Amino acid sequence: LTVRVSPCRVSPVKRQRMESALDQLKQFTTEVADKGDFNAIDEYKPQDMPAYQELVEEAVAYGKKLGGPQEEQIKNAIDKLFALFGAEILKKIPGRVSTEVDARLSFDKDAMVARARCLIKLYKEAGIGKDRILIKLSSTWEGIQAGKELEEQHGIHCNMTLLFSFAQAVACAEVGMTLISPFVGRILDVCHQNLLLQEVWLQDHCHGRLLLQHGRD
Repeated sequence: LTVRVSPCRVSPVKRQRMESALDQLKQFTTEVADKGDFNAIDEYKPQDMPAYQELVEEAVAYGKKLGGPQEEQIKNAIDKLFALFGAEILKKIPGRVSTEVDARLSFDKDAMVARARCLIKLYKEAGIGKDRILIKLSSTWEGIQAGKELEEQHGIHCNMTLLFSFAQAVACAEVGMTLISPFVGRILDVCHQNLLLQEVWLQDHCHGRLLLQHGRD
């Protein structure tokens, strides 16, 4: 179990209460900061980190250096920026960082594999091994197949996102994904729906018993 924490500006009193609750949670689970604020990472000391001006400028320069059409330059600059952000985060945490492949590629297996390998290459150029990286992919059928190939053939660990159902989770588990990131809101929706179904069943069941009793009377 991991707890995702997104630090924000709060009053000193509320912050103290939050930190006390956070300290309690840390005794039972692993804290994961779902945020790209480096100062907040320093403050809260998470174990992993699912994500500036100098980094942006370096990424833009990298994209221009590779050349090509503007769209290609932007794509390369964004990938470089992701790797630069991840490298900065990994200076502050002992675990892994997740870097997401463009969600627009969610239905193109080969494109996702190629993009993931490109990201790993950028991290390698920054002196960071793939053992500290999780490539985040969409849990579409194509995404799961891409993750399977990355895990089995390239030793690249994957974190599956956009996961809304038990069927998706099972599919990810069956091909040996390193990590899945279900949307808690969707899980709560399922629980809420189940509770409603149970309530309806109880109402119908009790109503049926009342009708049966009335018939006997």
